[in-house]
Amino acid sequence: MKPLDLALYVVTDPALKGDRPLEEVCRAALEGGATALQLRDKQASTRSLLDQARLLLDLCRRKGALFLVNDRVDVALAAGAHGVHLGREDMPPAEARKILGEEKIIGVSVRTPGEARAAMEGGADYVAANLVFPTSTKTDLEGPLGLEGIRPLRAAVDLPLVAIGGIHEGNAASVVEAGADGVAVVSAVMAAPDPEEAARRIRRAVIKAKEARHGR
Repeated sequence: MKPLDLALYVVTDPALKGDRPLEEVCRAALEGGATALQLRDKQASTRSLLDQARLLLDLCRRKGALFLVNDRVDVALAAGAHGVHLGREDMPPAEARKILGEEKIIGVSVRTPGEARAAMEGGADYVAANLVFPTSTKTDLEGPLGLEGIRPLRAAVDLPLVAIGGIHEGNAASVVEAGADGVAVVSAVMAAPDPEEAARRIRRAVIKAKEARHGR
């Protein structure tokens, strides 16, 4: 398996995209340099999710990007997605692995070093520092971790680490400087008037910060 490129991980939101077709916004994000795309829709029916997943998977394949489904192991498997992203209340990664097999990608949202280590031991391929900054798209969690919350997660595991929650062009570099390998964004791209340009600018900030961190 090639190394995971989580530099710019875009998570979908049916409300934030407005009246624009989801396919249109996601295509623009990929054109702008998104390296991973996650289908997240808590309200959609299984049939609708499956249809959306197959459509977005095709877009990601054309761009060489990673495509994952939020929560729904069954939809990810049926659609042929590259993998699934699991939250605290979802199926444990070890159980998801039994269903998906060894070739699929499994990501897990974490908030503490203990959760990060448990995810790694359960077979996760990457972890997500969940809720770095305040955001209206994440209302079911305790307060934000802040940049200081990323560092212990980075120290706890060797897995790729992506950060999510209130991230945009203006703070993406600081998140990478704190130890994240990439940023996951929702409104910064989904709600942007120009999703392609928004994605391009955020990815540029991430890449520059990664190069600086590695002394290039």
